[in-house]
Amino acid sequence: MDLYKVMLVDDEEEVREAIRKRINWEELGFTVAGTAENGEDALELAENCEPDVVMTDIQMPFMDGLTLLRRLKEKIPDIRSVIFSGYDDFEYAKEAIRLEAEEYILKPVDADELRSIFGRIKERLDEQRQTRRNVELLSKYYEESRPMMKEQLIIGLLEGRELQFDLERYQKDFDLQIESAFYCAGAFRVTPSHEGSEELDKRLMAVSLKQLVSERFKEVLPVEAFVYLDTVCVLARLSSTSQYNTFVGEMDRICKIAHRILGANISAGIGRVYGNAESIHTSFLEAKDAFHHRMFVGENQAICINDVEPACSAEDYVSEKQIRHIMRQIKVGTKESLEAEIRGFIEKLKKSDISLGQLQIFYAEFIVELLRLSRGHGISPSETGFGSINTNEELEGFSSMDEFADRLTELSAILWEKISSGRLDSAKKLAEDAKQYIADHYSESGLSVDAICSYLGVGTSYFSSVFKKETGMSFITYLTDIRMNEAQRLLDTTDEKSYIIAGMVGYEEPNYFSYVFKKHFGISPSRYRK
Repeated sequence: MDLYKVMLVDDEEEVREAIRKRINWEELGFTVAGTAENGEDALELAENCEPDVVMTDIQMPFMDGLTLLRRLKEKIPDIRSVIFSGYDDFEYAKEAIRLEAEEYILKPVDADELRSIFGRIKERLDEQRQTRRNVELLSKYYEESRPMMKEQLIIGLLEGRELQFDLERYQKDFDLQIESAFYCAGAFRVTPSHEGSEELDKRLMAVSLKQLVSERFKEVLPVEAFVYLDTVCVLARLSSTSQYNTFVGEMDRICKIAHRILGANISAGIGRVYGNAESIHTSFLEAKDAFHHRMFVGENQAICINDVEPACSAEDYVSEKQIRHIMRQIKVGTKESLEAEIRGFIEKLKKSDISLGQLQIFYAEFIVELLRLSRGHGISPSETGFGSINTNEELEGFSSMDEFADRLTELSAILWEKISSGRLDSAKKLAEDAKQYIADHYSESGLSVDAICSYLGVGTSYFSSVFKKETGMSFITYLTDIRMNEAQRLLDTTDEKSYIIAGMVGYEEPNYFSYVFKKHFGISPSRYRK
């Protein structure tokens, strides 16, 4: 079984060694992963050994134990802590409680007390680990949640919130089968046929109606049915438009059967058939509109929007939403996902009755969005050539929709490359600016990640990630290298005292400067100069 890692921090080596040797750590389920003599060293050590528990003294040079714990909590929120001190101070104890320390104990440390403390800590760590590793429990929860996740996904589609997620990825990650060649939405509502019916009765009738819908369609068509507010929503997935009549016929029969069983008026509205998931919302709105025509055509039947309102144009296939999908892929997608988005869109267009005029409008709007996105990333039209495109002439020159897809992919890829390249250049520039700032300010003792991030106008997490990726080392390590190299140069070329040189390279504490110098070069400043 994996042992939990402990880090010991105390400025007295004999104290650290005594604690490490007086306890059989492995017997308790722990291993001492590292020791440090001050908070500064402990922070750096924690990055490498990632301890589960830190045991620290309070009074230490350069950084006290409480400051260390606060900094560690920011980096490792789940870390457990034990504080020991030579002072029985209420304020220390109060701060330890605020930092959620497991124990606050006084020196000298008693071995039996320490074994008891770490026994309790291990129980808590075991419980935490067991919860995280209980795959069976998580899997069960996941399986129980899948119907709810599927329902939430469909509600999002019905409400037109599909831009909040990538439908293809959502289906793949959660194994939810929503993809279909065609979609059609229906909406049932219950209107009691006699006065005085309670609202609760309507809700119970809706649940009963949903069950009837699921049973009736089970062997007929793949549909999803659920109660949403006061409506029983139905989403049909059709393999061909010819199945539309089958869907309408069954919806009509359900109205009549439910009317007899429930003793209430049951009507349904049915939207048009669409070839993309983005238009499910449109079909659902049409279904609700169709339902309201029952006052003209009568209750207890299915009412198709096609029968009561003029057909809509094919512009649903070339909506602003689809352009936003493509622009989103250009901004944050991969080259492959971008091309797949465009190809999938064109395949759906092939199944529509879109006219050349509608396609011209789409292409013009598409180019406008490319230009807008370029401008937002500081890319001029001359770099991309988008501004000189004559969309109508190009469309007339395409011999197939596949050629049109090739052109959309080509133009999108140009901008994708520019944005990706700019992102990389931005990271390199950030690192170079940071290195220059460090070169200009390394002599200031207050130089920190917060100070440099404030100057650069970026967040600390983002800066730390980019800086380490570009330089191969953390900010602290890089700064220390700069300071130590400069200290070495000054020792070589000047007669300044060691404590003066310490201040010149950013160390207020001469002792800490000597400690860091010796740790860096393996020799103290005075011996180095000799």
